Amino acid sequence: MTVFGLVLVLSAAVCHATWNFFVKRINGGPELIWLFSVVSVVLYLPVAAYILAIQQRTLGLSQSAFVIGSAILHLGYFLLLQKGYRRGDLSLVYPTARATGPFLSTVFAVALLGETLSPQIAAGGAAVIIGVLCLTGGFKRDAKSAPASILFGLAAGLLIGSYTVWDAYAVSVLAVQPLLLDYVSSIGRSILLAPIAAKRKALVKRHWANHRLEVIAIAVFNPLAYILVLYALTFTPVVYVAPTREVGVLITVLMGSVLLGEGELRKRMIWAVLIVIGTALLATA
Repeated sequence: MTVFGLVLVLSAAVCHATWNFFVKRINGGPELIWLFSVVSVVLYLPVAAYILAIQQRTLGLSQSAFVIGSAILHLGYFLLLQKGYRRGDLSLVYPTARATGPFLSTVFAVALLGETLSPQIAAGGAAVIIGVLCLTGGFKRDAKSAPASILFGLAAGLLIGSYTVWDAYAVSVLAVQPLLLDYVSSIGRSILLAPIAAKRKALVKRHWANHRLEVIAIAVFNPLAYILVLYALTFTPVVYVAPTREVGVLITVLMGSVLLGEGELRKRMIWAVLIVIGTALLATA
């Protein structure tokens, strides 16, 4: 893995942790996601327009199909994850999705994109996936809806693996601009969640009045986190990027322990070390 690729993915992890931290602190629902998605569309509009006009003046049929397909996959992931959180247990759905996603991304990349998986890459990826799984609580046996939770988690992980490889092909082979690819997803979220936001108009106004700066920060860092990953995918194989970007989960959890007082810092640091070791293996492969 090149140094520049590693810097991009680790920077994306910091952006990912930052926007997740603000989302947790505001403690909103779908109306918050709609709000920061709309703000993202507005803030990134000049850059998206510039890219569309100057760098990518035309989109061919296959490029357009992959852009639309990416938006559908990301929207499906969001809807499925939200439904999983309502029907199942967070302690099962979240770690299952986070562990399954990079694993399937790697499998799909090897099977569909012809990428090579060396023993060192496999060991590094496994260390990161296991570390994230344990860091987020593992599979709690006392969960109320274990079968449903695991199924939703696996399905969400399948979509993570699918859109990662799909987007990697779009930006690396079809040369779709990463920011443009993510921008369409932001538009899709804004449209899809508009009816919910209309019903929760009072909450939307409250979030904007009380947390305006945090909402703007989320609107900037949420797209930027994935745009940086997409740029890394233009020249870095998925087998490197997919596990390494899970470092964002590590940073988010540690921020929760230190800044939000969620506790269990010592226990979480143990699994953090395993994730760091796995990342080091991937970076030096």
